[in-house]
Amino acid sequence: MSAERPTKPPQRAELRQAVALRYDADAAGAPEVVAKGQGLVAEAIINRAKEAGVYVHESPQLVQLLMAVDLDTQIPPALYTAVAELLAWLWRLEAGGEPKESPDLHLP
Repeated sequence: MSAERPTKPPQRAELRQAVALRYDADAAGAPEVVAKGQGLVAEAIINRAKEAGVYVHESPQLVQLLMAVDLDTQIPPALYTAVAELLAWLWRLEAGGEPKESPDLHLP
């Protein structure tokens, strides 16, 4: 009689996460988290952004940090540099500049 090792259950695929930010350059203050979610909610956020012509940037590390921010709350100062780098890159992209590649964000 041979003993078989118990097999590990298959790992669940990680749920996709998404965070939407709002930033008004003319208003005082930092960008705000206006939507966030995972799974189907994340997919809906991404789809709505694309339908509205909003660029969707994928940065799992930044999303993970932003998921900890409450809805309708400004991002914390620790994320100012990373989000500013991303916004500057997006503005150059929208202005018709040739983006080299996604920005190398400086995350805390």
